[in-house]
Amino acid sequence: MVALRVFLLIWLVLMLAYTGTVIAHVGADFLTPFNAAVARFGWEGQFGLDLLGFLVVTASWITWRQGASAMSLLTALLVVSAGMIGVALYLLVVSMAARGDMKVLLLGRARA
Repeated sequence: MVALRVFLLIWLVLMLAYTGTVIAHVGADFLTPFNAAVARFGWEGQFGLDLLGFLVVTASWITWRQGASAMSLLTALLVVSAGMIGVALYLLVVSMAARGDMKVLLLGRARA
């Protein structure tokens, strides 16, 4: 669990720095370039759609893990909207709450 948390922290810092730099240079509008890349049917669009698929699966897992409540849907939407920054933060929080128990981390306390 320590290795996972270290990775998440490193990746979180990397993504915050990179995202901050991108926002400073080109602004916060990520949907226009994403949609344009998908419309061109190139590798950038393919990569973007692939990432979107992972984010949808992650949102589904978060919603299921937390019991499909209104709060779980809101959490999933917020986490996935932030991409890996949101996923890393979510996993850091729930890994601390799981206290080293991987079953609790993956399934949630109610199912573990």
